[in-house]
Amino acid sequence: MEKKYPSREEAERLVREAEGIYPGPWGDHSRVVARCAEAIAAACGLDAEKAYVLGLLHDIGRRFGHGHMAHVYDGYAYMRDLGYKDAARICLTHSFNTKVFEDYIGNVDIPEEKQAVLREALARCEFDDYDRLIQLCDAVSMAEGPASLEERMGSVKARYGRYPQDKWDKNYEIKAYFEVKAGKSLEEILGLTE
Repeated sequence: MEKKYPSREEAERLVREAEGIYPGPWGDHSRVVARCAEAIAAACGLDAEKAYVLGLLHDIGRRFGHGHMAHVYDGYAYMRDLGYKDAARICLTHSFNTKVFEDYIGNVDIPEEKQAVLREALARCEFDDYDRLIQLCDAVSMAEGPASLEERMGSVKARYGRYPQDKWDKNYEIKAYFEVKAGKSLEEILGLTE
């Protein structure tokens, strides 16, 4: 059977290697996303190991250097080339919770032909619980640890000068979806105070 994502140990090795190439807070952010994804998945009856690995690898495109949309493309292509289709998909879908390409927050710093690859791949995706889970965890994870949606999205908005309202609203919709599935609040699952 084809393995669509690496083992936990291999994913951790890939992130350590990538941090050696391009250090920065993205590595700690990725570990927080992974731990949050694991906790929420366990509370919802999803595969916690898979959630951890996908969360850990969502920003692996950072290994190729500073970039905005470039990290999405680079991570997608890198994981795809390694044969990890589910991980490649998460590298793409984590940035597009509304499936609207133009809602990307940050610079579109890749050429049109790479944009076309991402647009086509995104159009083919039917989001599943793992896509939504990593979108949510990315939206609550700072490098220092989990935060409220409001705090994390506010931080992103302050850095980039914008946060599309439909993307903001979608994060709250996804949060509510997982809270119903888990039967408890996100804050309870992640140990945050309300």
